[in-house]
Amino acid sequence: MAVKIRLARHGSKKRPFYRIVVADERCPRDGRFIEVVGTYDPTREPAKVELKEERLRLWLERGAQTTETVRSLFKKAGLKAN
Repeated sequence: MAVKIRLARHGSKKRPFYRIVVADERCPRDGRFIEVVGTYDPTREPAKVELKEERLRLWLERGAQTTETVRSLFKKAGLKAN
């Protein structure tokens, strides 16, 4: 089972809100996930990113891969990933 750290979209139409989740890569974008490890709100000025750093480090140590978008969010938050 390949595990990815990626975004899951929530919120209403034209008002996106994202959860940063750990999920099996075979599951759909907004489908089943293993754990929520943060949130991303692009509608705020500046965009707000909240992360559970301990849980993220644990999943990265276990071999979870990040998507490009999540990797860029980590970079903005000052966190190093893969």
